[in-house]
Amino acid sequence: MVFNIKDSNERVVKTDFPREIKKIDSIFIPMSDGKKLAATIWLPVDADEYPVPAILEYIPYRKNDFTAIRDSVRHPYFAGHGYASIRVDIRGTGDSDEYLPDEYLKQEQDDALDVLSWIAEQQWSTGAVGMIGKSWGGFNSLQVAARAHPALKTIITLCSTDDRYADDVHYRGGNVLASDMLWWASTMFAYNARPQDPAVVGNSWRENWYERLNTPPFVEGWLKHQRRDDYWKHGSICEDFSKINIPVFAVSGWQDGYTDSVFRLLEHLPKESKGLIGPWAHEYPEVATPEPAIGFLQECLRWWDQWLKDEDTGIMEEPKLMTWIQNSERPAVTYEERPGKWVGDPSWPSPNVNGQSWWISSGRLLNNKRDVRQSEEVVPSVQEHGFYSGVFCPFGQPGDLPADQRNENGKAVVFTSAPLEETIELLGHPVFHAELSSDQENALIAVRLMDKAPTGESTLISWGMLNLNHRHSHEFPEKLKPNHRYHVQVQLDSLGQQIPKGHRLEVAVAPTYWPSAWPSPKPVTLRLFEGDTRMELPVRTAQTGDGEMISFDRPETADVMEREVIRKEERTREVIHDPIEGVWTVADFSDEGERRLPSNGIQYGSINRNKWSIKEGDPLSARNICEWELTLGRGENWQTRLETYSEMWSDETHFFLINRLTAFENGKQVFTRTWEKSIERDHV
Repeated sequence: MVFNIKDSNERVVKTDFPREIKKIDSIFIPMSDGKKLAATIWLPVDADEYPVPAILEYIPYRKNDFTAIRDSVRHPYFAGHGYASIRVDIRGTGDSDEYLPDEYLKQEQDDALDVLSWIAEQQWSTGAVGMIGKSWGGFNSLQVAARAHPALKTIITLCSTDDRYADDVHYRGGNVLASDMLWWASTMFAYNARPQDPAVVGNSWRENWYERLNTPPFVEGWLKHQRRDDYWKHGSICEDFSKINIPVFAVSGWQDGYTDSVFRLLEHLPKESKGLIGPWAHEYPEVATPEPAIGFLQECLRWWDQWLKDEDTGIMEEPKLMTWIQNSERPAVTYEERPGKWVGDPSWPSPNVNGQSWWISSGRLLNNKRDVRQSEEVVPSVQEHGFYSGVFCPFGQPGDLPADQRNENGKAVVFTSAPLEETIELLGHPVFHAELSSDQENALIAVRLMDKAPTGESTLISWGMLNLNHRHSHEFPEKLKPNHRYHVQVQLDSLGQQIPKGHRLEVAVAPTYWPSAWPSPKPVTLRLFEGDTRMELPVRTAQTGDGEMISFDRPETADVMEREVIRKEERTREVIHDPIEGVWTVADFSDEGERRLPSNGIQYGSINRNKWSIKEGDPLSARNICEWELTLGRGENWQTRLETYSEMWSDETHFFLINRLTAFENGKQVFTRTWEKSIERDHV
């Protein structure tokens, strides 16, 4: 996970603000059970005399080191415009008390309520609070909003989800998300083991560190819950949207892994809520790639002023949903820019969007059902299908995105349209309606949607997958009856995409998608029945003013804090094919660099290695290995290093896990432990 600040000539760095600010480091907020959470506060120097509303960011990623650089451009900006901006390390992280046993626990929410009460009681506070957060902080902003604390008036949630089971890094369409489940668990396995700072908490840091070192790997708990049970319903606000009764500003990007939730939130949350989707990866829009970045902090201020200061900023007169419709581009694993236009829709579902069906027929994609032949299409298993899909949730690193899909299309069954007679624009979710059968009782279906240029390049624009045992319910899966016909729907990821006149649409179907989906226990052959199988596309009718009515200012931020680069970042991602052994591997290496912060003397760095491999024809050969090395210290007297190793594989009936953590203090090994686990497969 990368927490960097993009240097850009387009970004305006502000040093003069309407209010002079001060920073309060390492303040501790008391919890109702006697524990303490570490916080940093930026606020106007005269806030005791002229109280201000507050903005809370509440995440586990360590405010004093790993996120200090990114925090420095955002929180002082809010404070300089008349807010108390508060950054809190959740329980068990950074310099806060205790350890973190899992993500999004009730304890995390309870603590947030205590933090909100504490903020409302401070002399510098007007009692009105907003929450903001990206990813984890976006998740818990929604979850805390559902707890209805009276001080919390609004939230801005970025790159987040309302559905912890079906729309996060664990399961997608009822399939184990092999690309990310172990990787994210291995990330938190290492992150959770980082110690408190002895310069802040004193000699108790080591006792707490050993407690954190024994934190179990999250992946064990996640794999024990392979269906949508109460474990996942907790923290999934989609279980009861009515619990949120405050305005929500939901933000994401087309390269992000969490775009879909913006549409659901706008459909179900209070009418004052708004949505914004740009071309961006998993990052704040004022620093995100690809371009265009926008003046997002200015938009935040308009939102905060509207709901926390009761000022009419005009933001509520603007479209409910603002999206960047991307122009067609040739496939690339990295884009610096995505040309397109801003469009606005008054609601979601939008009256400007209608479904358009394309039927499959003998390798073709037809927009007239009368031309479809009544026949069958055999879809065999090719285990190495999916290696050029890119990463599930891009952070904007080089190589994150899908390559030319011609690399994949020979490993799936592909249906291609005639050249389009007119340019179309898509906004929302494509849905694949399939009449099919399987020769196995446990199977999945993966569907890709592509934009094929006249020169032959094929760009992946959306994809989706479904565990066919979950065709009726993620909570109550059912085995398939071999060779029995079923009708299923596969919802693909949302998109905002132009397809030009003369381009073709491609739909690819397969019962494999490694390493996105953990393979079915046995090779599967699907049959698609033509005449009843179609792709439904969300076609948006262009509106007068599209591309002209919406504009944003250049990005503004506060000045980034001073930092010394000890080691530069490096990223490689390779697809390796051993034709002799028939083994395919994705090897992903990310050195996130090493930095020293002169403000507190802390030096920190991280290196991450990941490998996904599979043997042709053998779904049980699938294997994932994730390794981390984290360093954290100060000077010569306090240096810590963490090394983790995580591995996952399966047979027909069980998943197998190995997780190992080793810790060093001043170069000497002080801890090592290995966790081993086998967990029965449950309709996966």
